[in-house]
Amino acid sequence: MTAVAAPVVKKKERGGAWLSLLAWVVGLLFVLPVVWMVLTSFHSEANAATNPPSVFAPLTLEGYREFFSGGASPWPPLLNSLTASVLSTALVLVLAIPAAYALSIKPVQKWSDVLFFFLSTKMLPVVAGLLPLYLFAQNAGLLDNIWLLIIFYTSMNLPIAVWMMRSFLSEVPVEMLEAAQMDGANLIKTLRSVIAPVVTPGIAATALICFIFSWNELLFARVLTATVAETAPVFLTAFVTSQGLFLAQLCAAAFVVSLPVLVAGFAAQDKLVQGLSLGSVK
Repeated sequence: MTAVAAPVVKKKERGGAWLSLLAWVVGLLFVLPVVWMVLTSFHSEANAATNPPSVFAPLTLEGYREFFSGGASPWPPLLNSLTASVLSTALVLVLAIPAAYALSIKPVQKWSDVLFFFLSTKMLPVVAGLLPLYLFAQNAGLLDNIWLLIIFYTSMNLPIAVWMMRSFLSEVPVEMLEAAQMDGANLIKTLRSVIAPVVTPGIAATALICFIFSWNELLFARVLTATVAETAPVFLTAFVTSQGLFLAQLCAAAFVVSLPVLVAGFAAQDKLVQGLSLGSVK
């Protein structure tokens, strides 16, 4: 039996090695464009526009100097993106956690229909809702208003957050809730003192994903904002002009705009992995 098991183990090891190699290849395919963007951002416009690109060209901070000091200031769009992303993520968590609690720990009747309704709101093509939302914002006087983006980003991310938080809350042991009820804890105290510490990785994962989706959103921000509520992704489109594409400046701007998401992802990567595995199917 040992002789038969040995080839099986070796076969599994070879299969795992090939899967690891495939994972590295896929990872490099995703990372290389980012590395190329960062490298291009440190080149001059002349070297960045060469065909084929000059990889070993002299490095310079010209693109970053133009981004921060040339033309329009990038700080208002960055602040608008940060405000809209943080506030909408906070609102999503405030609304999604009680809703997920009602759909998992204290399930309402026909909870599967409720979940399907949440999911069905994501089936509508984004462009299909653009004109009605624009007309509503125009009539309500909310065009170029950061609060309109906050409300929209909240409604955009809420279905995803409810689905994620429900899977996380379903992993909470029932015995903990029964013990809290025996101790006389009300709903708010149960959520804050019993459930929240257990699903903290799930909350972090949900918050990070909602923050990334809000930060990266371009279409609605492009249509519904002008100058006052302009976000960072909209600001990036200004580097594509009628005079041509300023590639080095665009790469420098894209790298700066990507930094908050990259920093947040690296800072919360442990919580993200724990949260996603917490809601996985066993």
